[in-house]
Amino acid sequence: MATVLVTGCNRGIGLELVRQYKTRGDNVIGICRNTSDELQALGVRVIDGVDVGTAAGISKLAGNVGDEKIDVLLNNAGIGGWDKLESIDYEKMLEQYRVNALGPLRVTQALLENLGDGSKVGIITSRVGSIEDNSSGNNYGYRCSKTAVNMVGMNLHHDLSPRGVAVALLHPGLVATDMTGGNGISPAASARGLIARLDELNLDNSGGFWHAEGYPLPW
Repeated sequence: MATVLVTGCNRGIGLELVRQYKTRGDNVIGICRNTSDELQALGVRVIDGVDVGTAAGISKLAGNVGDEKIDVLLNNAGIGGWDKLESIDYEKMLEQYRVNALGPLRVTQALLENLGDGSKVGIITSRVGSIEDNSSGNNYGYRCSKTAVNMVGMNLHHDLSPRGVAVALLHPGLVATDMTGGNGISPAASARGLIARLDELNLDNSGGFWHAEGYPLPW
């Protein structure tokens, strides 16, 4: 039985990740800003009131986790948004960067001592953060925040590999959540793919940028 910590888990993909890890018998710690009835019904340990983009949130997270060993740290918390060149809201763009890019870094740094040889770190990013794959423009805040977290993930790969910790950057696919207006595959299908990728993650394939379906994505 592995201990799995998932951020941003009160709904959508995060909720499904918690559900599926719990169903297969893992010890799950769910991290969120605001809990939900659906999350509480799963019977996992929940630490709410945690904004991963703030020092106070990270302090609360670390204090509640204590010295518990974490086998899988899954940085899923994130915020969306849509903008065009003519209508960029720079404050919202900064907020996306704070949560989507700095959040996973803050969480991972705060829990370094909870990670050991054989632990895994997953970061839910997006293929819209791929520079090579960008063929449409727009979506400045979200794209830039995901490009930034891809660099965070690669840095973590280099810094954590000597500790025996593998890192993966994972695109969940287009998933039918509030963020996508209900368009795409089910959160359950996406979560199955993400968990499969993390099961396969090791030091030999650490540092990759993967679609949940199992194929590598361009940077």
